[in-house]
Amino acid sequence: MSFPNRKRIILQTVEEKGSVEVKELADLLQTSEITVRRDLTQMATDGLIYRTHGGAMKVSLAKNPVQFVNKTAVNSENKDYICRLAAQQIQEGDVIFMDCGSTVFRLCQFIRNKRIQVITNSLPVVNELLQSEVTVNLVGGEVDAKRQAVHGLIAHEHIARYRAHKAFLGVDGISAANGLSAHSETEAGMTLAMAGQAEETYLLCDSTKLEKDKYMQFAPLSLVQTLVTDPDARPEILALYREQGVRVMN
Repeated sequence: MSFPNRKRIILQTVEEKGSVEVKELADLLQTSEITVRRDLTQMATDGLIYRTHGGAMKVSLAKNPVQFVNKTAVNSENKDYICRLAAQQIQEGDVIFMDCGSTVFRLCQFIRNKRIQVITNSLPVVNELLQSEVTVNLVGGEVDAKRQAVHGLIAHEHIARYRAHKAFLGVDGISAANGLSAHSETEAGMTLAMAGQAEETYLLCDSTKLEKDKYMQFAPLSLVQTLVTDPDARPEILALYREQGVRVMN
């Protein structure tokens, strides 16, 4: 297949799905992953797509000051490890909350074929799951263009109308002494709102955030039942969380 034809199919796929992995494109195009990577590099140079660690994303999703797509690519292998573990906890028929964290976003690729309901304030999560088996409920309220997410009083009221089996949430920092912390009240408020309406709360947190205290401490460790992290997490740190009754998966 010629490059122009491959480019057309890649653009169509990215437009429909929002983001796509190299392996998926290689299977679709019936070509090698090396060829796909070369095509994506050329298309990114031409400004047609945004190149991510393992594939490509729509340019419109990447154009924002905090560069959400870049955040999803940082520590991507560890984040995918975390999300694979988290996805195993989700059963057919579950109703789950997903916040706008970059690690939580990477959970989408592992739940696309599950018949579940997702309640989220994340625009990238909505876009990623539209063409999937998942039923999506977008939280209403004021759109934060920088975070590509919905926040505010109305968003909290929306969340309060629903009950979920599980909440999958991110955090900016976690420590045994001070609990959970965030960069802003906005992020903290959404975490509290979703955790308060879920039967079980999972914190998806890569090891770089462990024993880190950020701007605002907003909740004790007891807010979450399960911490899902990566193999790089130091055992002595994880032991501190287990001592406080948190289930740890890594």
